[in-house]
Amino acid sequence: MNNIRNFCIIAHIDHGKSTLADRLLEFTNTVAGKEMQAQVLDNMELERERGITIKSHAIQMNYRLHGEEYIFNLIDTPGHVDFSYEVSRSIAACEGALLIVDATQGIQAQTISNLYMAIEHDLEIIPVMNKMDMDSAMPEEVEDQIVELLGCKPEEIIRASGKTGMGVDEILEAIVSRVPAPKGDPEAPLQCLIFDSVFNSFRGIIAYFKIENGTINKGDLVKFVNTEKEYYAEEIGILKLDMSPAKTLSAGNVGYIISGIKTSKEVKVGDTITHVKRPCPKSIEGFQEVKPMVFAGVYPIETEDFEDLRASIEKLQLNDASLTFEAESSVALGFGFRCGFLGMLHMEIIQERLDREFDMSVITTVPNVSYKVYTKKNELIEVHNPAGLPDIVMIDRIEEPYIRASIITRTDYIGQIMTLCLGKRGELIKQDYISGNRMELIYDLPLGEIVFDFYDRLKSISKGYASFDYHTNGYRPSKLVKLDILLNGEPVDALSSLIHVDNAVSLGRRMCEKLKELIPRQQFDIAIQGAIGAKIIARETIKAVRKDVTAKCYGGDITRKRKLLEKQKKGKKRMKQIGSVEVPQKAFLAVLKLD
Repeated sequence: MNNIRNFCIIAHIDHGKSTLADRLLEFTNTVAGKEMQAQVLDNMELERERGITIKSHAIQMNYRLHGEEYIFNLIDTPGHVDFSYEVSRSIAACEGALLIVDATQGIQAQTISNLYMAIEHDLEIIPVMNKMDMDSAMPEEVEDQIVELLGCKPEEIIRASGKTGMGVDEILEAIVSRVPAPKGDPEAPLQCLIFDSVFNSFRGIIAYFKIENGTINKGDLVKFVNTEKEYYAEEIGILKLDMSPAKTLSAGNVGYIISGIKTSKEVKVGDTITHVKRPCPKSIEGFQEVKPMVFAGVYPIETEDFEDLRASIEKLQLNDASLTFEAESSVALGFGFRCGFLGMLHMEIIQERLDREFDMSVITTVPNVSYKVYTKKNELIEVHNPAGLPDIVMIDRIEEPYIRASIITRTDYIGQIMTLCLGKRGELIKQDYISGNRMELIYDLPLGEIVFDFYDRLKSISKGYASFDYHTNGYRPSKLVKLDILLNGEPVDALSSLIHVDNAVSLGRRMCEKLKELIPRQQFDIAIQGAIGAKIIARETIKAVRKDVTAKCYGGDITRKRKLLEKQKKGKKRMKQIGSVEVPQKAFLAVLKLD
């Protein structure tokens, strides 16, 4: 056990952690020859394309120093705020962390939030300044920021470059000398932390775990504490680039277990594995159910593809347990599913994966968050869909979820960012100077307000400099109303949204104007109305496409023209009664991008 080192890499998005992980694997000869490619650990095509880590990975390396063999377990972590629970479990499985800071950009919001998480778990932090080979690197300035944040000595900071391999040998030596060996008792009852799981279509769910105490052997009968399910460990082993089976694993090791589990619901990240005959006295702390934050309706473009879409989402859920779905139907779009996502990036990725992996093109409705509705009888209803809102006379109050957001930016952009946050009903909690011209703003914001376009607007205001990170912060009562869009008096349920009373009128007007541009003209007039309850707050009319029936009358009596126009008018009225208005896919997407 003294020669095992478990560590993870924490960094803000795009600070080069996957590239640096490649160099570590290359230096320790874990991956060589034709297996070596950029971002080895990002094995999803989508991850490579976007340059982000979506799914965390683990890999074992062997390293020799001063004639001794060391085993390194690197647990890679996703950087995006949507996946922060996965990051926290990866951190809990380690004793040390490489804190990677981009020498060209300095410390950013997720660096800080992941760092605090690592410090809470008592990890040994090794600061690394990456991208030192770039001309725009500012080593002295960034070094000061790290010293101020960590309180370490400047000489403890390793200067490295993931691209050229500079400083990698220093990092490996620092892991041996600074990261403590895992503590644990191989003789104690078995206690393992599950920090990730993947789905394999031949073998079922494979759970990755770190053994805190005890020893596990192939064929043992084990129990997953929180789900209370029991399985036989059909295969256990360690994680190289591929899985390599082993007969037995003991405390301090990181490995995988295959026990023929078919449904992803039975393996939860953060759960504890123990023996059935000799269970551990308590499970490892920090387990929580992952709750979706953003909900949206996902509908097939062709109604007959409904069953195919169900099968596709079920298969996706095997790979991604944080996706939830239930069937729902809409008058405008037919049958589909109400899906729950961890955030907007997660939603985008799921849509993209449905298209690429299963060839399913889908329509997604306006995303919204879940609200707690208290009725006059003091019942609590969780509403994920505006259509599920009880009648307004039954409602006592509605509570909406809030987040505590941390925004780090240059001082030049403070004014515009504050204006943006105030426009989103934000409440400033505090502001701190981090260094010379960088500032951290802490805001309480309603989650529903930042779902659409907050992140994009923050990036464009700050020319890409501001970084943003958040965590949930409970529910608060709020004045919310349901905004309906009516076409010819018929509500289109897929365009309904729950919105704060102050923003309802302006949003209703903007939606009506946008739909007027996007809905094609018909043979009859189409009235587009925005309504709150029975009160109409906005209206636009799409004029009918009409033939000039009076063209053949030149000269003659006015009554002849009038007779022809009256006849046309009757025809249009009859058409309006039987005609239906098709809302194009563009319209649903454009409503998301309203500004």
